[in-house]
Amino acid sequence: MIAPKVKLAAVVAATVLALAGAPASAEKWDMPMAYSASNFHSEMGVVFADKVRDYTGGKIDITVHPGGSLFKGGEIKRAIQTGQVPIGERFMSAHANEAPLLGWDNLPFVATTYEDNERLWQAAKDKVNAQLSDLNLVALYTCPWPGQGFYFKKEVNSSKDTQGVKFRSYNTATATFAEALGMIPVQVEAAELSQALATGVAEAFISSGSTGYDRKVWEHLTHYYKVNAWLPRNYVMVNKQVWEGLDGDTRAAIQKAADETGAACAAKSEELANWYFEQLEANGMKVQDAGPEFLAELKAIGAKMTQDWLDTVGPDGQEILDAYNASKN
Repeated sequence: MIAPKVKLAAVVAATVLALAGAPASAEKWDMPMAYSASNFHSEMGVVFADKVRDYTGGKIDITVHPGGSLFKGGEIKRAIQTGQVPIGERFMSAHANEAPLLGWDNLPFVATTYEDNERLWQAAKDKVNAQLSDLNLVALYTCPWPGQGFYFKKEVNSSKDTQGVKFRSYNTATATFAEALGMIPVQVEAAELSQALATGVAEAFISSGSTGYDRKVWEHLTHYYKVNAWLPRNYVMVNKQVWEGLDGDTRAAIQKAADETGAACAAKSEELANWYFEQLEANGMKVQDAGPEFLAELKAIGAKMTQDWLDTVGPDGQEILDAYNASKN
């Protein structure tokens, strides 16, 4: 029989060894995300958190809070800026009102494929990061949504069919599109979309197949028009002071996790793009390309929106587009 003192000494020794292998100053980070836990952006957020925990040896322990459960989508950026949480995710163009440059990814029909969207991001990246730094933020990785198309509860062939429709908008670009088509924009977060459709607050919206699938919009809507107007990007951002307060090795480990997750997330988005359309059709929605008259109207609106963006942003915007166009040659 082992004496109690010997047993106690063994327990203490084992505890000391365990603590010696643990990080001396583990930090717990809460990471709010706006989309449902089953959305690929949120799933990739968990992948990122796991990689960070692994690559930092447990020094940074991130807990993901999807679906606007910790902060609503519109609150996430400010929560990070003000240090209420160190890290989180939001779609970049949601901040275009505050910083118009951040609408770079919502220029209609400028970059309509994943390859071109990546070229546009590379052209915009340095200027975007400089803008985010001014907002007390650091972007760790970005990830595109599939191309944006229109959801309606009726057949739409032109703007004659869209007059007075209550249209869910999620940023300046979508509200502009709505108004140009004679619709009434209503600001609705993705987490609140199902309720808005069920109660008639919104009757239509522009988004990817992902949002339609996640929110089961076939319960309220009937038509999806493939337009591929743009591929907006979400980004995972961290508070600038928190980031700069980390040691170099920890920053490098987190950035490695971010780079790997960003690449995997973009690949997942592209992989799912057509699958979402199949799911919408399987649940009774009519999925089709926009008709020539409707598409021509959208492209005319898009050209004006791009010019308005250039007029607002100035030389930085033109340099982004020039660099993007040069990268395609």
